[in-house]
Amino acid sequence: QVQLVESGGGSVRTGGSLKLTCQASGDTWNLYCMSWFRQTPGKEREGVATIDTDGYTTYADSVKGRFTIAQDTTKNTLTLLLNSPKTEDTAMYYCAADRNSYCSLRPSDFRYWGQGTQVTVSS
Repeated sequence: QVQLVESGGGSVRTGGSLKLTCQASGDTWNLYCMSWFRQTPGKEREGVATIDTDGYTTYADSVKGRFTIAQDTTKNTLTLLLNSPKTEDTAMYYCAADRNSYCSLRPSDFRYWGQGTQVTVSS
């Protein structure tokens, strides 16, 4: 089993920055892909960014150039840096992981999920 715990959410102004962290624990030795998703009430969960064990990253078009995903495999942590967030980035942000040999931005491809951390962006 894998446990994921997110932290770092909160309120931020547009043009500011916020860093989210996900701490993984448990059976983490062969996790291939780790990702960030987000969800707002009444909408489907959407992929934000993903990174594989080789460090290859993929971003949703809506955050490309503004958000940065990174991982520290020695500490089993995943981060998401939100630079110049927009009000439409307000959402609950979730960390996810899986052992698939590929990475995607599809929620159905991920077995392990954190509880989420709320990000609220105001102008």
